[in-house]
Amino acid sequence: MAEKSPQNSPQFGRDDVERVETQTLQQGFFRLEERRLRHRLFKGGWSGLITREVHVRRDAVGVLLYDVERDCVVLVEQVRAGALDDAKSPWKLEPVAGLVEHGEDPAEVARREAMEESGCDIQELIELHTYYPSPGACDEQVTLFLGLVDSRGLGGVHGLEEENEDILVHVVPFARAWELLDAGRLDNAMCLIAFYWLARERASLRARR
Repeated sequence: MAEKSPQNSPQFGRDDVERVETQTLQQGFFRLEERRLRHRLFKGGWSGLITREVHVRRDAVGVLLYDVERDCVVLVEQVRAGALDDAKSPWKLEPVAGLVEHGEDPAEVARREAMEESGCDIQELIELHTYYPSPGACDEQVTLFLGLVDSRGLGGVHGLEEENEDILVHVVPFARAWELLDAGRLDNAMCLIAFYWLARERASLRARR
């Protein structure tokens, strides 16, 4: 018998998980929890006891800055702690990004981070997707935007001194940025998701000029 295709609403919800115990293993800039749980099974009944470590952190926003008139993107480059063992480099080219504090509007965070990290004022903000980068190990959700900007005069080093940020701003023609993507230089989820969206919608955005 053929399986049914997924529906818009999942078969199970939060009430179909029993959270038996949660312990904090580490509390620093982020938190590491040990979670013990059981959940309902597709074939009926309940699973055995499962233990998982989960990286608990604030939600985040990412915004790919795009100049329609000049067909350029604005990317930021900085060292990333999670990539220290990267054989190529721990410095990564990325969209502007930042963490969302409790009660903040992701769109406002996107605008603030664009100014802090690149000195750029967003003219129009388009929401693309909200997604879990790694739901098997982390509770973070990312809201991803495209920001339409005027890239003239952008560049240099930005970031907040009190947060030890050292962020280099690049204004890159779209064709060159796509070459960097194909070469594996743009190797993070925000970049890949945003660039594939932009590749699909770029012609219609440019037709609005």
